[in-house]
Amino acid sequence: MPGPSLLPGLCFLLSVSAVVAQISGSSHYCPPNSEYFNMTHCRCKTGYKSASGQEYLEPSSGTCTATTTAATTTAATTTAATTTAATTTTVTTTTATTTAATTTYRKEVQQIVDKVESLLSNKTLWEEKRDVASWATNILQETESNVLKTALKTPNQNNQRGQTSTVAVETRVVTDNCSEERKVFTLNAQKNSVDILCTDVVQGNIQGPSAVAFISYSSLGNIINATFFEEKNETHQIRLNSHVVSAGIGPKRNISLSNPLTLSFQHVEMRHHRNKVFCVYWETTKGRWSTDGCFLNKVNESHTICNSTHLSSFAVLMAVSSQEEDPVLDVITYVGLSLSLLCLLLAALTFLLCRAIQNTSTSLHLQLSLCLFLAHLLFLTAIDRTEIQVLCAVIAGALHYLYLASFTWMLLEGLNLFLTARNLTVVNYSNMNRFMKWLMFPVGYGVPAVIVAISAASRPHLYGTHDRCWLHLDQGLNWSFLGPVCAIVCVNFVFFLLVLWILKKKFSSLNSEVSTIQNIRMLTFKATAQLFILGCTWCLGILQVGPAARVMAYLFTIINSLQGVFIFLVYCLLSQQVNVDLFLFLTVLQLRKIWRYAG
Repeated sequence: MPGPSLLPGLCFLLSVSAVVAQISGSSHYCPPNSEYFNMTHCRCKTGYKSASGQEYLEPSSGTCTATTTAATTTAATTTAATTTAATTTTVTTTTATTTAATTTYRKEVQQIVDKVESLLSNKTLWEEKRDVASWATNILQETESNVLKTALKTPNQNNQRGQTSTVAVETRVVTDNCSEERKVFTLNAQKNSVDILCTDVVQGNIQGPSAVAFISYSSLGNIINATFFEEKNETHQIRLNSHVVSAGIGPKRNISLSNPLTLSFQHVEMRHHRNKVFCVYWETTKGRWSTDGCFLNKVNESHTICNSTHLSSFAVLMAVSSQEEDPVLDVITYVGLSLSLLCLLLAALTFLLCRAIQNTSTSLHLQLSLCLFLAHLLFLTAIDRTEIQVLCAVIAGALHYLYLASFTWMLLEGLNLFLTARNLTVVNYSNMNRFMKWLMFPVGYGVPAVIVAISAASRPHLYGTHDRCWLHLDQGLNWSFLGPVCAIVCVNFVFFLLVLWILKKKFSSLNSEVSTIQNIRMLTFKATAQLFILGCTWCLGILQVGPAARVMAYLFTIINSLQGVFIFLVYCLLSQQVNVDLFLFLTVLQLRKIWRYAG
């Protein structure tokens, strides 16, 4: 029978279906955060724990709680709290330490500046000192040393300041070994400042931090004043026109620098544009102000900027002329030289364009006119450009050369006139002389160049005075100009006497030739005018002494400022050949004008 044989299979299928249905249906009854195990039980997932403490759970019963999350959260909370507490404690401790260090530093620096101020304000103390320079040197060095030591005690303080009414300090401590290339530190004190490269502050052969200090003394200049300056001048009043400042680095004192530092000073009093300024430093070994290694960079009415190749104490000195300026002389000079420039230009054009007078004399007149023109032009435009020391020295050297060249050409003029008279070429004295043609250019431009080169090489610092771009009147440098001038004037005077004697002798031997007599008279007139223009006028400058100094100053200014007018008058307007050429030139112009209208 087939029926009974199917019953076991049917029962097996029904049991399997029940189990599958139980598994599928019971999946919805395991507690959250649990999973089935062996298809019969529930077990909490990793990181979770049953509330009853049993490992396995019956479906639809029990709960699973997150044991690790709670622990981790608790641990994290505890750790965070501990860290925060520790950090807070560290920050509080560091802040307290920093505040204490800052307070201590400021207190110590303030004590230093207070001590210095008490010393400087006690006039009876330093007035009784026999050696004021040594006493001031000790104050400068001790103050700088104490400030640097105090700064290095607190290397975590980058910039710190201390100030009283007369002393101000700013320091900078470097600990990063100049991480930025070409980094520059700027320190300020009492409206003065210094710029110094970081690499000059850091001392590579010394372990630990380095420091730079900038100190300004507003009253020390009353003690070590301009009387300690090495370049005193009787005609100028020199006085200190800034605070005394010091710049130093530590821990090891080093005064040499790889790059010049820049110092900016505010003037104590406003500077007139004609007042010369000096960048100076305090030479401790000699106890005086010196300009060695200090250079003027820029200057205006209120500030001076200096550069220095070394560290020390610095200041700015200003020279004020003790002689009262005469505005009338200034007006005469500018008007006269302006008129001379015009006449010299016309004379030069005449010598170049008038072919009828092309000879040795004309060449000499032309070179003389060009040299005087350039000298007068430079004098008018740049004689008082004393702001930049190097430029002023160059201007002084150029004026020295141009005026010496003018005098040299004056000497050649006298020599040429003498040779003309001696050779008895009165009728045709314009012929080219081979000796003069060979001699004039090497002598006219070479001799002044040699004199200026020797003078500039031996004493270059004496080019450019306090208020003029000219030679210093002391230490004998002025004789590199006055010596050749006096010699040339004396030689030209001898030439003048010789020419007069020769012409007188020639005149007495000729009685009938009217043209020859006229030529002799013309040569005599030119010799007299040449001696007056090229010699006697400059002698008035040497006579500006004593009670007649003002009168001589007026005569010298008037006559010398009109030299160009005299040259144009004598050598051009009174020249018969020039007048003939000028007449022909004007006639040609008039004929062209008439022809144009007629056409």
